[in-house]
Amino acid sequence: MSTYYPRAGDMKDKWYVVDAKGEVVGRLASRIAAVLRGKTDPHFHPAVDPKTHVIVLNADKAILTGRKMKQKLYQWHSGYPHGFKQRTAGEMARQKPGEIMRRAIRGMLPKTRLGDALINHVLIYTGDEHPHKAQQPQPIQLTKSARTA
Repeated sequence: MSTYYPRAGDMKDKWYVVDAKGEVVGRLASRIAAVLRGKTDPHFHPAVDPKTHVIVLNADKAILTGRKMKQKLYQWHSGYPHGFKQRTAGEMARQKPGEIMRRAIRGMLPKTRLGDALINHVLIYTGDEHPHKAQQPQPIQLTKSARTA
């Protein structure tokens, strides 16, 4: 008897759509990361890309708890001298509304080439519409929101 190892050809593309309106960013991001990794699939293997794609709608309406809009800092460096930049979550939400969700999901994926590939399978939109109707994404409810919108 041999161990089953899923190959890339064995995996079929699966598309899911999630509405982030009124959801807490971190809780939603952790569940999206689990779906992207394939942990909800019975053929999960940590080194294989499960070819799942997640469409996140209303990413700008997801909420941060506590005082994170004023206190949470996003920091990066441009690579040039004096290129250190930082923004609060509130500034980031105004300038790039979907970036908070994208960074939260990326932080919960592996820090490897697989994680780099998986973050490209997340499509984040700030409205109710998306151009991926042809893929026939299945709507999923990942969390039960503690707050009502």
